[in-house]
Amino acid sequence: MEPIIKVRDLYKIFKIGENKVYALNGVSFDVYQGEFVAIVGTSGSGKSTCLNMLAGLEAPTRGVIQIAGKRIDKMKESELVSFRRQNVGFIFQSYNLIASMNAVENVAMPLMFRGVPYEKRIQEAVKYMKLIGIGDQKDHMPNQMSGGQQQRVGIARALVIDPKIIFADEPTGNLDSHTTDEVLRLLQKIVREEHRTLIMVTHDPHIASWADRQLRVVDGKIVETVMNPESPVEKRIEEDTGKPPFALVTPLT
Repeated sequence: MEPIIKVRDLYKIFKIGENKVYALNGVSFDVYQGEFVAIVGTSGSGKSTCLNMLAGLEAPTRGVIQIAGKRIDKMKESELVSFRRQNVGFIFQSYNLIASMNAVENVAMPLMFRGVPYEKRIQEAVKYMKLIGIGDQKDHMPNQMSGGQQQRVGIARALVIDPKIIFADEPTGNLDSHTTDEVLRLLQKIVREEHRTLIMVTHDPHIASWADRQLRVVDGKIVETVMNPESPVEKRIEEDTGKPPFALVTPLT
């Protein structure tokens, strides 16, 4: 059993005048197929920088990022665009729905960039809307939907390309506590039943607790890894590999 994501010795260094700022400072970890991993930290900790580099949206200063057997840190921009379209789904905090399109058209949008014919992409979009329980809202415009409903549209849009990996950046940041738990329960269900891999960034320990594993980041380093004791995924990985998933931890001193 091989990790679907391997990160080794990852750095992101910014120069501000004569000073160097380490947004990421030697991060290394693995993620396996079917894991729900939360990268947890306060503002400025490096968690969003890490997510952006995993998604190929930001280039590392140095280090290795291997996803599904491919070194994305070596890819050109055109190769990264193609890789994301084929392998990656995104869930955003602000939903990023197109106001002039109804729900099903928003969900189908990623398939348009793949050249999928209109009827086929609408059919696929409806399938995923039904999967997450909003099939009856396919004709609604974004301004006719609650925040929780809009985020479910965003989740369906991430799933419609059948991605290997889903990246979620503070996906419940604009939701109330009740709706937050509903969305997290849905994400956990999708990961386990559909065998997806989900990497989520959050500053909130409660939100992170829904994940199979948490990587806590402080000042660009992983300072703690926390396993969910109730996670069947982590138990399966340890049984298959003989050890917990790897993460290089630099404890706070």
